[in-house]
Amino acid sequence: MTHHAHDTTRMPPVLTGKKALVVGVANDRSIAWGCAQAMRRAGADIAMTYLNERAKPHVEPLAHALEAPLFLPLEVRDEAQVDALFEALAKSWGQLDVLVHSIAFAPKEALQGRVVDCPRDGFLTAMDVSCWSFLDLARRAEPLMKEGGTMMTMSYLGASEVVDNYGIMGPVKAALESCVRYVATELGPKRIRVHAVSPGPLATRAASGIRDFDELMEKVLSRAPARRLVTVEEVGAACVFLASDYGAAMTGETLFIDGGYHILG
Repeated sequence: MTHHAHDTTRMPPVLTGKKALVVGVANDRSIAWGCAQAMRRAGADIAMTYLNERAKPHVEPLAHALEAPLFLPLEVRDEAQVDALFEALAKSWGQLDVLVHSIAFAPKEALQGRVVDCPRDGFLTAMDVSCWSFLDLARRAEPLMKEGGTMMTMSYLGASEVVDNYGIMGPVKAALESCVRYVATELGPKRIRVHAVSPGPLATRAASGIRDFDELMEKVLSRAPARRLVTVEEVGAACVFLASDYGAAMTGETLFIDGGYHILG
């Protein structure tokens, strides 16, 4: 019995006229790319960023494909680049409706060792890039979300339970999910909704840094109630729902898009 992913190419235009900033596209297998593509199909205008000159040739054709009016470099640890991005958004659009934060990083020595052995600088780097940067972008996006809006970041099951080889990213994602709840509470009165999206394992560039990742995918494939892996397109479709009026009464959620895997003991 084979289980197929759903066709998400035909999106109802529920985000028509909305302006979305998508941060974290590395290539066409990125979760952020699934989000950007789905939001474009749903009618949103997309601003996209790329990490550095090495990443640019992989991301630029994708930005062109979505007719992105804004395509800028963003290494979140470089304050000048973050400033430049938000100045460009303010100047070109003057408003923002959707923020998708899909970036995480831990140095190899922090990721692959035991959590108890995690070096301080590795821990701080992982927290800085993967968690604090969400707060930084959210704070800057807030004044642009004049009509309300939706902010999303990417988490993983390893935030709430121990997943082999996920290492220090588990505690980091737990902090990120907590940030989502606090920011949702603080920005709720301004009609800004804030969510963590928690996809099942996907063969992305980011995942390639995790040891024995193929085994993890095999395990999910055989055990998940849906008996399949999810696709970046399906994650994107769920993010479109969250950003649309259909998700208007939801905020502060960690939404699992994992074929039901997280419900298993």
